[in-house]
Amino acid sequence: MRRCPHSFCEPVWRYRQQLLSPLPALREWLFDTGSLTRRLQQACDREFRVEVVAQGWQRPLLNERRRLALPTRRLALVRQVYLYCGDLPCVFARTIIPRQTLSGAERHLAVLGNRPLGALLFADPRMHREPMEFARLQSGERLFADAVQRLASPPATIWGRRSVFYLAAKPLLVNEIFLPTIEKL
Repeated sequence: MRRCPHSFCEPVWRYRQQLLSPLPALREWLFDTGSLTRRLQQACDREFRVEVVAQGWQRPLLNERRRLALPTRRLALVRQVYLYCGDLPCVFARTIIPRQTLSGAERHLAVLGNRPLGALLFADPRMHREPMEFARLQSGERLFADAVQRLASPPATIWGRRSVFYLAAKPLLVNEIFLPTIEKL
């Protein structure tokens, strides 16, 4: 485990060409550039649902602030959800939405409730997505601890991806952390 100066480390995000290969079962999920929401809905033979576990104004993690070029003290709307197939939590998602992104037509992003963000993003013809980054997360890392809360026995490591999306040139960062249950779909 890495040594951290703080109580929690942050994941190290890498582009695909810098990445050590994840398990074969996860590759298709991790590297798919389409809508994760749509793919989960198609793979799930039970009810697909979104559970909001937290949403509010807070300081993003350092790596999130850097990725969005946000000033150190700037707050953003942080939304954390689980994507479920039946009673299986398959993905933990953490979205960082800067205040300026929530202006004009995009103000509805603040009141999504249990509606999936992915369905909204991929339905918008103005949407642009930057290249994805990937991380292998482990115990002791902030997103790992948040992601495995719903698991009875957390694994040693999990994989995640993230990308910056733009709606009308306004950014938001979406982190998607894949839980081992996704391999059952």
